[in-house]
Amino acid sequence: MATTGSRFPDLGFYTLAGHPESSRDLIDEVRAGEAMGLGWAFISERFDKKEAATLSGAAGAVSEHIGIATAATNHNTRHPMITAAYARTMQSLTGGRFVLGLGRGITLLQDAYGIDRITTAQMEDFAGIMRRLFRGEAIIGHDGPAGKFPVLHLSRDIDEHLPMGLTAFGPNSLALGGRCFDQVVLHTFFADETTRRCVETVKNAAIDAGRDPDDVKVWSCFATIGDHIPEERRLMKTVGRLATYLQGYGDLLVRTNGWDPAVLERFRTDDVVTSFQGGLDVSGTPEVLEHVATLLSDEWLAPMATGSPDQCVDAIKGQLALGCDGVIMHGATPDELAPIVAAYR
Repeated sequence: MATTGSRFPDLGFYTLAGHPESSRDLIDEVRAGEAMGLGWAFISERFDKKEAATLSGAAGAVSEHIGIATAATNHNTRHPMITAAYARTMQSLTGGRFVLGLGRGITLLQDAYGIDRITTAQMEDFAGIMRRLFRGEAIIGHDGPAGKFPVLHLSRDIDEHLPMGLTAFGPNSLALGGRCFDQVVLHTFFADETTRRCVETVKNAAIDAGRDPDDVKVWSCFATIGDHIPEERRLMKTVGRLATYLQGYGDLLVRTNGWDPAVLERFRTDDVVTSFQGGLDVSGTPEVLEHVATLLSDEWLAPMATGSPDQCVDAIKGQLALGCDGVIMHGATPDELAPIVAAYR
């Protein structure tokens, strides 16, 4: 697992949270996060101005200590050699501070763009390919779930361990993370019982695979939206973000948390929601988001850190008490997290 010299290796943030006006905002965010001692900057990928390889290189170039991890990119949007070269370049650029994080992706987008849906077997096969390439192997005639490749080879002079992460949701992905990956990133808005169960699934899968469960770091992705953030932005980062998840894969989130599907149906059939174009966390007005909040159960918005900095810190510590090894303070920039990190210190 990659290591950093940061003061808070168990705390991270997502750079360019949401929909930033400029990708260049990443530069100040990574510098600020590193200066306040955060251990990790996580990079999500969207098919617009958040392409993961470009952002990773920028983050590596303007930092010295903070860990940099994708959470996540998809293995099937680049040839394996391109991904391997990307990961090796990042490891060289950062002195080993990079984690290649993969995810299953959003099926609605994959179907729309003509990208193949990703299976658990494909991700496991792909992780094996990356491991072998970083051990200096020449892979000849590979024919597996990740694809057919006549020759794959980085260099015979390389013999390294590539730290890899997995953004996991369902039990199959969680178990895969425990078997094959170095870290697992959970999803936002997981209820406490869901989080506890997910941690156990990952750790038990590691044990079943003959691994030390402590070698697999489980990150809580925990919405951290303090009251010092203006109310309209809080609405967008809480109600807007949860509503966008429900738009994209509501059935999965509701099923995973054991929530009432009738609430999801009420949300989906609401006239304001059905007539809204795009993600509610992108362009939902305060009026729209206030209305959407009335459609959701208070239970659904409970799994996050809110209130004063001290209250946010208590909530973050609660995630660690559930068994998580680290907390990604999701949905806020380092500047917005500064009072909370100060209280944590």
